[in-house]
Amino acid sequence: MGKTLREQYQEIEKSILSPFATLSSKSKGRERPEKECNIRTCFQRDRDRIIHSKSFRRLKHKTQVFLAPVGDHYRTRLTHTLEVSQIARTIARALRLNEDLTEAIALGHDLGHTPFGHAGESVLDRLVEGGFKHYLQSIRVVKYLEKKGEGLNLTFEVVDGIGKHSKGRSGDLEGKSLDIATFEAKVVRISDMVAYLNHDFDDAVRAEVVRENQLPEIVLKRIGRTTRERINTLVNDIITFTLENEYKEIGMSPEIKEAFLIFKDYMYDNIYSNQNVKKEFIKSERVLEFLFEHYMKHSEQIPKFYFKRNEPLDRIVADFIAGMTDTFAINTFEKLFIPQRWLF
Repeated sequence: MGKTLREQYQEIEKSILSPFATLSSKSKGRERPEKECNIRTCFQRDRDRIIHSKSFRRLKHKTQVFLAPVGDHYRTRLTHTLEVSQIARTIARALRLNEDLTEAIALGHDLGHTPFGHAGESVLDRLVEGGFKHYLQSIRVVKYLEKKGEGLNLTFEVVDGIGKHSKGRSGDLEGKSLDIATFEAKVVRISDMVAYLNHDFDDAVRAEVVRENQLPEIVLKRIGRTTRERINTLVNDIITFTLENEYKEIGMSPEIKEAFLIFKDYMYDNIYSNQNVKKEFIKSERVLEFLFEHYMKHSEQIPKFYFKRNEPLDRIVADFIAGMTDTFAINTFEKLFIPQRWLF
């Protein structure tokens, strides 16, 4: 009997990928063992499971930076995810890493994001015992919450990459402080930052919060004066630096890294902390606080599968609220707390 298409593709991986790449045939596997697919590798199956999940579809109605924007061209959490995937796949292909694993991690990295972006995350982090982090919630989504509590049963490598993608303002570019299992996960980590800084700035220009030429001069000169130029510069630099340093780290050259970190500080100081941007999020925080208090008192209104793991109620309520879209959270708040007109 001949080899399956999957086995043939796994042989191709061995012949064309870098020694630093993660081979699908060498995956550490799944928490619950499954029969292999005849066509797709394990990482291709993970990518497909994420794309077909409800959590992935809900990203289209979750805030990136600008709360529930009316304009058609502002980013949502879904478009951000797709942009991360595109950048990460470009880098992975150039470095001859496993593009399927890279794509799966990129597509799943933000599944645990709350409604109202990081404002929602900060509310749940304050209200839940033990705190709340969206990257850890993404793991909960794929392991425990998707498919009505069954989870997606993804491979170890994809789950590890999803859980270690986050940086924050003080996080290091390369993730040196983290025990990241694969080079593909490191690619997604740095690609996420390249994507959100550039695309959030583009949205801020569109919203007239800042102007294109207001970036620090060092950023404009070294990285570029347009979104297209900056992404092109950064992607090329990451690829060149990694190859020249023989994969010792997935990073940037010192000159570009210096400008990039200045770019990052500028974004946090002028956009993410901008009062005009944040003013609506203050209202959204109150919405989630009301919802949290309500479901702590009326947990019977939460779907039963959330209770499968017999966890503390505040964590279950956080799971339920974190899965909401911006629109669903606002509509639920209005239904619960805003008086309805008598129609009869």
